Amino acid sequence: MKHRIVVLGAGYAGTYVAGTLARRLAPADTEITVVNAEPDFVQRMRLHQLAAGQEIAAPRLADVFAGTAVRLRVGRVTAVDPDRRVVAVADADGGGELGYDTLLYALGSHGADHGVPGVAEHAFDISARPSARRLRERLDRLEERGEGGRALVVGEGLTGIETATEIAESRPGLSVTLVARGELGAALSAGARGHLREACARLAVTVVEHTSVEAVEAARVLCSDGTVLASDATVWTAGFVVGPLAAASGLEVTDDGRITVDRTMRSVSHPDVFAVGDSAYAVGDNGRPLPMSCASAGYTGRQAADAVVGRLTGREIPNGKLEYVGNHISLGRLDGIVQMVDKEGRAKPRFMGGRKAARIKNGIVGMALWATSHPTFGLPKRKHRLAAPQNAPEKMAPAENAPAEKAVA
Repeated sequence: MKHRIVVLGAGYAGTYVAGTLARRLAPADTEITVVNAEPDFVQRMRLHQLAAGQEIAAPRLADVFAGTAVRLRVGRVTAVDPDRRVVAVADADGGGELGYDTLLYALGSHGADHGVPGVAEHAFDISARPSARRLRERLDRLEERGEGGRALVVGEGLTGIETATEIAESRPGLSVTLVARGELGAALSAGARGHLREACARLAVTVVEHTSVEAVEAARVLCSDGTVLASDATVWTAGFVVGPLAAASGLEVTDDGRITVDRTMRSVSHPDVFAVGDSAYAVGDNGRPLPMSCASAGYTGRQAADAVVGRLTGREIPNGKLEYVGNHISLGRLDGIVQMVDKEGRAKPRFMGGRKAARIKNGIVGMALWATSHPTFGLPKRKHRLAAPQNAPEKMAPAENAPAEKAVA
């Protein structure tokens, strides 16, 4: 009987892991299935561009996995039962249960409303393609009226900055306001903050700082200090959160719902489950949790793939890097900021801005798309056979005991 590997989610991390395992493990011993809610690969890092009116590529996952023997199942994961080792999937055919021997959990994150009234009903979340498309349609209608329109972006993080500047550059007829709870770009160096402010001024983005939004209505937002800001399209970019599925399954999770994993991305409570990307609470080489980001998806994905291959084939598991080195921020298509950080995650004094930074950011995003669309490129062509039958349930050793996997630097 083949060892069944199921990958939940086909974002940056899930797609990479599935393709890597297909290349490195013998198909005579393994069966790999990817479950994803959409048939296409979504470039989440470019959804603010889609919302602003630009066209971005969305490769079909069937084409991405062509020739890899990976099975694609388009459907929504509704439940995970790690004790029975099955997942429940709802799809066009009615759905059902899908059994696994090894599970890769890569369902990612979505926008967090933080319990603010009206966000779900009236705001746009650009962490998902359907909502980004709806925002695009709303902005199109505002421009078609020929009277201008007011786009309000809530959230001073990187997503909010990129969204506000992208909309302002792509749709100069609209009035764009960015609402920040604290100082805009507070995590950046002083020079980078200055460059950011200059970019907002050049693009006519109005910045409202030290302001918290306490409610969102159809045509305005209400702030905690009593300020009322008119809005024809409110974009909510105030952070991300994972879904409740992992917590409901009985997997050990953190307070925010991320799966707690060891250094190899293996669940500390269920040895047949690995988590990658935003779904994983992974501690980096600096002793701090890795942030939710595409870079973290890459690091955790590579480590998990190495761990699964090593575990199934009896090979040693290397310790890959788990680090966060900096931020690459787009400010429209012609400007950007590259801000490196130290081992404590603090911004280094020097930064890069302008067109060169924009080209670097565009190159990173393009490379991520290419690597995801070619998940098996550059990997060893040898497909490893499994060391022994791997279908029997395995008990997790107590936390105080030696780790189950042998790791080498």
